[in-house]
Amino acid sequence: MKLATFSRGGVHPADKKDLSKEKKLERLPIPSELVVSMSEHLGAPAVLTKKKGDTVSRGEVIGTAAGYISADVHSPVDGVVVDIRKVRVQSGAVADAAVIKSNETQSNPWTDKHDWKKLSSEELLDLVRKMGIVGMGGATFPTAVKLTIPMGKEVDALIINGVECEPYLTSDYRLMIEKPDEVLEGVMVAAAIAKPKKIIIGIEANKMDAVALLSEKAAAHGYPITVMPLKMKYPQGDEKQLIKATIRREVPSGKLPLDVGVVVCNLGSCYAMYEAAVYNKPLVERVITVSGESISEPKNLIAPIGTKFSDLIAYCGGEKDDAVSMVAGGPMMGFAVYDDSTPMVKGSSGLLILPKMVDDFSAPCVLCGKCVQHCPMGLQPNKMFRNIKYGNYQAAMDLGLMDCKECGCCAYTCPSHLPLVQGFKLGKKMGRKKK
Repeated sequence: MKLATFSRGGVHPADKKDLSKEKKLERLPIPSELVVSMSEHLGAPAVLTKKKGDTVSRGEVIGTAAGYISADVHSPVDGVVVDIRKVRVQSGAVADAAVIKSNETQSNPWTDKHDWKKLSSEELLDLVRKMGIVGMGGATFPTAVKLTIPMGKEVDALIINGVECEPYLTSDYRLMIEKPDEVLEGVMVAAAIAKPKKIIIGIEANKMDAVALLSEKAAAHGYPITVMPLKMKYPQGDEKQLIKATIRREVPSGKLPLDVGVVVCNLGSCYAMYEAAVYNKPLVERVITVSGESISEPKNLIAPIGTKFSDLIAYCGGEKDDAVSMVAGGPMMGFAVYDDSTPMVKGSSGLLILPKMVDDFSAPCVLCGKCVQHCPMGLQPNKMFRNIKYGNYQAAMDLGLMDCKECGCCAYTCPSHLPLVQGFKLGKKMGRKKK
C-alpha cells in the first residue's frame, strides 16, 4: 500500500511504542493531593477564583479564562484548597496553582447522558468553551478558539490528528482501540460546530489496527469520515505537515490552517468534546502514557489534571536504577523535568523515564547540512543558530525563525549535538523583545 506523507524533510526515529502499546487504560486512584495550575493552556493563564480553605467540588470552576486565548480550569476532585502557591509546570512557565487535598469519598456528577444533537453549533461551541477543552496533543491551544469560524470563511476539511508520531507515546492509540465509538462521536461534535465539507482522521501505519477499527465503526454509524493511513514519519503530527500529508495543501508562512480552509483537532480533544457534549463533563482528567526504558511498569493511565509526576511514577512501580532523565511529553518535543513534584497539565500526553541516551557534549558546527535537509519547514537551522549565538536575533528572524516548529528534527540529526531547539526558543524570545 502506498501511504501518504508530507514531502519535505522529517526523520524516522525508532517509535519505541512496544513498551506501552498493549497496556490497557487504567484509572489512577485519586491522589491525596493535587496541584492544579492556572497555566494549563496556551495564552493567558486563568485567574484563580479560590482561596486557601475553600471547599471545591468535582468539576467546579476554580480558574476563569483571562482573555480570548485562555481557558477555564476546573477542580478534578472533591476536596479542600489547602494552599495557593506559585508552581513551575512542565513547559517551564510559572503560574498560580491551587493545592487541593482530596476527600476520601468522591462524587461522580457525570452519569446522566444528554442529547447534544438538539444543540445549535453556537451552543456546542459555548459548551466546549465552558468545559475548558484545549488541544491535548501538547500545544494546548483553546479548542473553542480553534473552532470559532470567522464570518466569510468556510471549512473545507476537518482533519483529526490521530498520528501520535512521537516515540514512546501510546495514549491516543489506546483511546482509539478502547473507546472508538466515543472518539468518533466527539469528532462529529467538532464537525457539528465547524461544518466541514469533509472529515479525515490521519493515523500512522504503525497503528493499522486502529485504522481498521475506526473505519469499521464509522461505516457502522454512518458517519461521513475517511480514516487515512499515513506513512511513519516525524513530525507528521504537526498540523501543517498533517495538512500536507492528507489533502496536499501548504499553509503559507505566518498563516493559519483556517486560511486554507482547514481545522485540525487532536484526537484526545475529540474524546474530551464527547464527554463534554454527552455528560457535560469538563476537562478534569486525561490519558497519559508513562513509559521509557527506566520505568518499572509502563502504563497508560487515566489521571486527574494536577497529579504530581511522583504519584504517576510510584503507581508504575518506580524508577529503575539506571534512570537519568525525566521527560514530560515525547522525547522529540517534550520538556526535561528535574522535579518529580511537577504537576500534570491538560497537555501532558506522556511522562518518560529514560536512561542516559547520548554523551553530554557538543562540538562546533561541521556544515554537514543535515539540519537543512531534514527541516520540514524548509528553513536553514545552521544559519539561524549561528546568528542567535552571536546575538543577531533580527537576522535569525529574517531567515524564518518564527516559522520554526521546534520539532527537533535538526537536533536529532546534528552530529555535533548542538542545542539547536534551545537556541531557537531563546532567539524567538529575544527577537520579540527587540521588536
